[in-house]
Amino acid sequence: MEELHEIPPRKARARDAFILGINYWPARSAMRWWQRFDEDEVERDFARLGRAGFNVVRIFLLWEDFQPTPASVSETMLRRLVRVADITANNGLRLIPTLFTGHMSGVNWLPAWALDFRAPTSPPRFRIVAQNRVVQAVPKNWYADDAIIAAQALLARAVAQTLAGHRAVWAWDLGNENSNCVVPPSREAGISWLVRMSDEIRAADPHRPVTIGLHMEDLEEDRKIGPAEAAQTCDFLCMHGYPLYAGWAENETDEFVLPFLGLVTYWLGGRDVFFEEFGAPTKPPGSEAGVSPFKLLPEDEAARFTRRALASLHRFGLMGAAVWCANDYSEKIWHEPPLDQSVHERFFGLWRADGSAKPAVFEVESFDKRERLVLCRDFSWVDLTPENFYESPRRNLAHLYRRFRTHFADTLRP
Repeated sequence: MEELHEIPPRKARARDAFILGINYWPARSAMRWWQRFDEDEVERDFARLGRAGFNVVRIFLLWEDFQPTPASVSETMLRRLVRVADITANNGLRLIPTLFTGHMSGVNWLPAWALDFRAPTSPPRFRIVAQNRVVQAVPKNWYADDAIIAAQALLARAVAQTLAGHRAVWAWDLGNENSNCVVPPSREAGISWLVRMSDEIRAADPHRPVTIGLHMEDLEEDRKIGPAEAAQTCDFLCMHGYPLYAGWAENETDEFVLPFLGLVTYWLGGRDVFFEEFGAPTKPPGSEAGVSPFKLLPEDEAARFTRRALASLHRFGLMGAAVWCANDYSEKIWHEPPLDQSVHERFFGLWRADGSAKPAVFEVESFDKRERLVLCRDFSWVDLTPENFYESPRRNLAHLYRRFRTHFADTLRP
């Protein structure tokens, strides 16, 4: 197998460019963007994303906003989505619309009709927000409930038809960390759902790739909809990873966690990998952030992490990477979920809430690795098989990370 340091760069072609992406919510409304839609704010934000050198913007279609009932899709939200796509294209950017959101920033945002309003048998890990309030409920399993599957198919079809052929769309995403909402009852159920939703999109927009937003916990636990299942129907795979959430990482800014997770995703699924989320929350200079269980980094330290993370993902030949996220959130909405409890979520932005740039923006602007390298396929450090990885996934992931760092020690050295 080819060693990483022996991989030469190829001559760049359009499909071989390293994709530089960013995840987007507006500073003034966060997850209530579609309800409080401000076209001028989107225009300003996307113009600066284009100037900073981003190629792709990932956006999220909050499920309840777009589908208020199982049998209806909001025409108002579809019109707003078209305006966002037009603004995206006008700024030289491409779009990843993410359906069924779903899990976002430590809260599960779900339509009331997709919930069972009974008290949870145990305290839920994530709060549920429906109809703009925190509710006591249990999500219905959309991999097993035929009525919800039919409703999701309706939404997928309507959104894909609305943007079919639009020059802004780069890829379709079937969800953000879906396993944080519900887990399929079986692998077969997960694959069946993936096939159904992908087929709905491809029937309307056949020339755009389809993916799904997997995350690190889909590798740390067997949630029955990991890389191998997603690879059955997705055109490429995605992974989300944050060193500050990884107990087996060296520290909160261990950038090598990211290519490692990407390579494990490829090893398990056998499809190309786009690293769809990485980032670090920052401590606001000169002001109080509030109490957070996660370390808030000085802005200059977060900028250095951003530079090293992009360089390492490029070096190992991933398709590209998307930073989490565009903006810090305005103090005026800190009282709203999820920001009322998840203090660190307020400060992941590359731009502060007032629109001023953090030092990480300069690192993105300076990133010049626009040609993608060949994906590293040296897996001699892996001493497991994909079939037995999930026998003890968390332990195996930590074990493989130690072997990865040892194997690539010379390459990882600054």
